Amino acid sequence: MPNIKPISDLRNYTEVLKEVQINRPVYLTRDGRGAYAIVDVEELDKMKATIQLLTKLEEGEQSAREKGWLSADEVETALGL
Repeated sequence: MPNIKPISDLRNYTEVLKEVQINRPVYLTRDGRGAYAIVDVEELDKMKATIQLLTKLEEGEQSAREKGWLSADEVETALGL
């Protein structure tokens, strides 16, 4: 179950920060609507790495669609294997 709190709870920010864990962000609301999320730095780094990987995979797939796919033998030859 998501941990949702009004932004006014940040008056006692140390208590709010104690609740932040990996895979368990704290969501803050403003005027009853979602406004912010507080996540663990390790989790943020993983999310950034995931986005970067997915971006590179998409670039590779786009390149393959435009220029054609390589066979396994072609890849091994290009890598010198």
